[in-house]
Amino acid sequence: MPVTVCQLQHITSLEQFYDEITYQLHLPAHFGRNLDALYDTLSSDVRGPYEIVWRNTEQSRHMLGADLYATLLEILQSVAEERGDVTLDIHH
Repeated sequence: MPVTVCQLQHITSLEQFYDEITYQLHLPAHFGRNLDALYDTLSSDVRGPYEIVWRNTEQSRHMLGADLYATLLEILQSVAEERGDVTLDIHH
């Protein structure tokens, strides 16, 4: 089965993050665009296998703020750890 790849780069806002991940992973219409919904949707509603590649994360951390960036990264890491068909590739 082919792997869907979601390429994130130059993320400067939470809205942009949601836009990119929604478009690239074809998130369902009921995705609520909040952090809880992000976890729920990525962990159960998105068909795998898929990979999230996030480039230029230092810029994203600066633009999003360290706390929000850390929360997003934690959500993505949790989903990757819980699902056997999701990988996360972070590039600083």
